[in-house]
Amino acid sequence: ARLGGPLSRECTLMDLLRRPDIGYGDVTGLAGMGPGVADGRVAEQIEIQARYAGYIHRQQDEIERTRRHEQTALPADLDYDQVPGLSAEVRQKLAAARPASLGQAARIPGVTPAAISLMLVYLKKRGALRRSA
Repeated sequence: ARLGGPLSRECTLMDLLRRPDIGYGDVTGLAGMGPGVADGRVAEQIEIQARYAGYIHRQQDEIERTRRHEQTALPADLDYDQVPGLSAEVRQKLAAARPASLGQAARIPGVTPAAISLMLVYLKKRGALRRSA
């Protein structure tokens, strides 16, 4: 195996696979690990899952956050000019469309995820955060 010497701390095999210089064959070659899987495609998927687990987890968190705020109602009298940080283009689009929820606002072309985050922060500060029925 290409471990380059003893490990400085205890770690799992998935931790080892996160290292760019270590592959599935390296960890299954360690003493006591057994033969591993014979199918190279399965071994490749294990390596991919190990290396990208952090990215995948962050994406899943972002999806869940988006899902939670999908139904967050926007006040009918919301003045988009008062939301700090929104670009003029986004303000115009939101004022023209007058979306009823953050989910609707997010689907307006040109309204960025950052703009949705700015509106969420503004609503929280203003105490106007509520879910629509």
